[in-house]
Amino acid sequence: MNATQNTLSLKSVYIDFREITKARLAVSVVFSSIAGFMLGINDIHSFSWMVLLKLAVGGYCMVGASNAFNQVIEKDLDALMDRTKNRPVPAGRMSSNTALIIASLLTIIGIVLLYTINSKTAMFGAISIFLYTSVYTPLKTMTSLSVFVGAFPGAIPFMLGWVAATGEFGIEAGTLFLIQFFWQFPHFWAIGWFLYEDYEKAGFFMLPTGKKDKSTALQIILYTVWLIIASLLPALGYTGQLFITPIAAILVFLLGLWMLYYGVQLYKKRSAKAARTLMLVSVSYITLLQLVYIFDKFLR
Repeated sequence: MNATQNTLSLKSVYIDFREITKARLAVSVVFSSIAGFMLGINDIHSFSWMVLLKLAVGGYCMVGASNAFNQVIEKDLDALMDRTKNRPVPAGRMSSNTALIIASLLTIIGIVLLYTINSKTAMFGAISIFLYTSVYTPLKTMTSLSVFVGAFPGAIPFMLGWVAATGEFGIEAGTLFLIQFFWQFPHFWAIGWFLYEDYEKAGFFMLPTGKKDKSTALQIILYTVWLIIASLLPALGYTGQLFITPIAAILVFLLGLWMLYYGVQLYKKRSAKAARTLMLVSVSYITLLQLVYIFDKFLR
């Protein structure tokens, strides 16, 4: 009986840790960092499994810490929303103090691991946590500009991988940052659209106009266009060591049109279903774009 209870207890601890760190989101962020790392190394011979492991674990810790701090700050608001009311802290399965300890330990472990790669990587990781918890989170109940602020820590992972590989922050890392920065807007506004009523319960302002209207849908389209332009910059030869071939540029452009199509569909239909579809497409888009960049680098 005790063995069964221990197994159930370990399983519940694992599930709560996964939820407090928002594991699925954290893994997707780590993937972005790994993509940036692969683009940053000179060739496959300069690849280091140890650096990659430290980047992956350190990156997970940084995202997990941000999410844990966020859930402590927003525990009362999370309890109001269907989407978040069963998270460990608002549901009462984990105390705020325990969550704070977890968040603090993850911060320390994450910064130390990233610092052992290089100091710039640790610095950007620390900036990401600070912006997410101290600026983005409080702004969510005040203004829709919170999405703009949140786009900064959200855009760091892709370029963090490049900085980890090279130790430098230049035009290349800046371009990777720009791509993921513009991507945040259609992605999060789509989420804000189909979860509008749930967010409203907690008083979160996620949409640029505060409403599910044509103006919000139009801004989603405009930012998607900016995203397409940013993603094609490496094809023009002005982004230093980061460049893509014409074939890759065509693939990236087609991916952009694919996402733009669903942005236009949202503008036409203005429905929760269209917004959810755009959100799913946006997740596929950023992953496929990163894979195109990587395959183009190593296959050319």
